[in-house]
Amino acid sequence: MVSRIDRRPVANWWWTIDRWFFAAFLLLMGLGIVLSFAASPAVAERIGLDSYHFVTRQMVFMIPALVIMIAVSFFDARHVRRLALLMLAGSIFLMVVALYFGVEIKGSRRWVHLAGISVQPSEYMKPAFVVICAWLFAEHSRRPDIPGNLFAIILLGLVLALLIAQPDLGQTLLVLATWGVMFFMAGMPWLWIAVLGGTAIGIGLVAYTSFPHVAERIDRFLTGEGDTFQVDMGREALIRGGWLGQGPGEGTVKRILPDSHTDFVFAVAGEEFGIVVCLLIAGLFAFVVLRGLSKSLNERDDFSRYAVGGLVTLFGLQSIINMGVNLQLLPAKGMTLPFVSYGGSSLVAMAISMGMVLALTRKDPQKRMRIGQSRVPRFMQPAE
Repeated sequence: MVSRIDRRPVANWWWTIDRWFFAAFLLLMGLGIVLSFAASPAVAERIGLDSYHFVTRQMVFMIPALVIMIAVSFFDARHVRRLALLMLAGSIFLMVVALYFGVEIKGSRRWVHLAGISVQPSEYMKPAFVVICAWLFAEHSRRPDIPGNLFAIILLGLVLALLIAQPDLGQTLLVLATWGVMFFMAGMPWLWIAVLGGTAIGIGLVAYTSFPHVAERIDRFLTGEGDTFQVDMGREALIRGGWLGQGPGEGTVKRILPDSHTDFVFAVAGEEFGIVVCLLIAGLFAFVVLRGLSKSLNERDDFSRYAVGGLVTLFGLQSIINMGVNLQLLPAKGMTLPFVSYGGSSLVAMAISMGMVLALTRKDPQKRMRIGQSRVPRFMQPAE
């Protein structure tokens, strides 16, 4: 048992982090392992790999992801900014490299190989981008003569240009929406709200007219015509599961669902464990987002307020997009369910992101020490 008056770093960390956040992240990671056992063996066998190939890799990635999340949660705000700056510079550089030397998958260049490992730089760019924009907004709020908002707009343009060039329109809209929420938190004028909304609509129209695969996905969603096999099977899996599911390992639709371990892991959860478990998963994501927004509203420091609000917004929007596609409420888009879907880049990047949330929402350690000392007889308290 860790004492409240223990001043060692680990004890101080334990009593200052938000343990509700930490428990929610651990639960989601655990669900990721469980659903990997349920969803990935059929995919591995279909492509000629060992049945537990993806399960093993998911567990291998989960261990460093957990370590990284805990390590980042020890940081203070200054070190979070420094980490974000290094991540942003590195990820933007690798996104440029991916455009010329990356692996092309389904017409997009989003991946680079580093030391035999495939890395998706845009996954690491997202949390770093949010934190740096939060810092720029906070600096402008602190000193209006600093053009922080202008620099944030320029950075947004650079990031969107790289994402569109890949192309990755889903991530483009996700980043734009998250940035818009943060700009709104920073006191965006109504004129800028109109401009941002018009920009989002413009990007959507350009994407629809310029990228055939985007037009095909939207048309399939609106008309139900064309190749809708995967989304139809995802819906079928949820329907067959009913309220309580078919039981662990008893799912049948998952065996013919191509991306059951990544984009459609939520559908597998519905087939084997039922709608009740799907609601619990959705509730966990909602808990993280609502608690994060509540925490951000109570933060006195502008940087922490904008950063925490932006990071949980990013977390929530990504989960909504994934679950919405599984439920046929949104057009098909290859986006993972945070901490749950298979994917090393997504898992580690999300661990860094939520480690930043834990770091920025920690209680004031000096206040904790004063509270701890007040419970000890005065003669036993350390001298000032």
